[in-house]
Amino acid sequence: MDERIIIVSGDSHAGMPKDRWTEYLDPRFHHLLPQLQRDNEIYPLAIELQTTKLGISGHPEHQEAHRTGWHGLHDPVLRLADMDREGIAAELIYLGDARLGDLFHNVTNRAYPLDAWDAGAKAWNRWAADTFGFATDRFLVTAAIGSCTDIDAAVAEVAWIADHGFVGTYGPGYVHHAGLPPLYDPYWEPFWSACEDAGIAVVVHAGFGTEHGSVFPEVERMYDDVVSAAGNTDRADLFAHAGAISDASIQFFVDFLNHRVDSRRPLWQLMLGGVFDRHPNLRYLPTEIRMDWIPATLRHLDEVYDADPSAFPATRRPSEYWPTNCLVGASFIHKAEVEMRHEVGIETIVFGRDFPHPESTWPHTREWLRDAFTGVPEDELRLMLGENAIRFLGLDRARLAQVAARIGPTYEQVTSGPPVDPALIDNFALRGGYLKPAEGGAKLAYVDDLLRDDLVGLGARR
Repeated sequence: MDERIIIVSGDSHAGMPKDRWTEYLDPRFHHLLPQLQRDNEIYPLAIELQTTKLGISGHPEHQEAHRTGWHGLHDPVLRLADMDREGIAAELIYLGDARLGDLFHNVTNRAYPLDAWDAGAKAWNRWAADTFGFATDRFLVTAAIGSCTDIDAAVAEVAWIADHGFVGTYGPGYVHHAGLPPLYDPYWEPFWSACEDAGIAVVVHAGFGTEHGSVFPEVERMYDDVVSAAGNTDRADLFAHAGAISDASIQFFVDFLNHRVDSRRPLWQLMLGGVFDRHPNLRYLPTEIRMDWIPATLRHLDEVYDADPSAFPATRRPSEYWPTNCLVGASFIHKAEVEMRHEVGIETIVFGRDFPHPESTWPHTREWLRDAFTGVPEDELRLMLGENAIRFLGLDRARLAQVAARIGPTYEQVTSGPPVDPALIDNFALRGGYLKPAEGGAKLAYVDDLLRDDLVGLGARR
């Protein structure tokens, strides 16, 4: 096949410049901005200090992105140029980056009033539409989600993003707060109907289920520990004392980013809760939460279902919903995950580069792909790099093929060429876990802790 590979990346991030906050945020909440500005001085610096301690900021491109804070995060022209350079025809865009922070609506924010959270999410959506809306063929924008305390307002926002060319929305409960119902609760039926009718995918990104305001105190702790060790807030002195960040703080973020299973909970709430039966065209896209746990978890859920199918609103085994309603975003895909691609489902995977985060494949996507996908047949490669996303999200394939003809790689360019420098592969392993073994069923005990509560809830609704 001579046609260039269409790469649709399932993961990138964007942030609103802080000098635009007052332009997009409802004035009723401007009095909160001085505190938010201070939070967003602490947050990016603390994360940069953490990555310095861990030694994962060694590449000049990452250092530049940290130093300037602009590299494609909010400049669509720079982003397009970088996509062209890496051969990316289209890319999903999500909120969230340490260098710019967010307007009250992210898992890393301090706890703020829920109505401010709602206003901040709406502001990010308006800014994203204005910034990226001129090229919705290539910029696949996913909306921020509010607190969802007003379901009518949440449904209205789905209609608004659909009218403005968005392809998805973060799922309800990305940031959790007291009283938020489980996703199988009737409360969410109007929201699921709105997403289904508008063709809006429900994205479950890493961090899903984080309690509102629970992460920022740990960010502040890292910053305070370094300031205390340095004795001042001079930037050079702070980085000279980055080692003062405690092992407990490092472990908190390792667990937060890599070891929580809360972000897996929507999988069985939507499946066992009968949501996909009531909304057969609803699309669920978990991303940046790995995929090496999925086969073992689906087998386990099937066993739970098979023990008493009558106990659930679902009419099918969980594994049967996976290929019909789900696509997993394999952000900075691991070597082991490529090896288990058939077990996951070759038509249910989309590669994601996670631009422009330090753990991402960027700016070495071509090298990462060449090492990860060596020996993968062309038909399978095309599915995972773009065709699955085109089908799942209903994208304009003809248009993306035109883009790929100009900037996309050939199959040989993706899978052939000189071996990748071992030092670079070591860096992939350090920054993105590239060489980690597959998780398999190692965390099923943690899954059962959450599943047990959901089974009780489902039983109460029978």
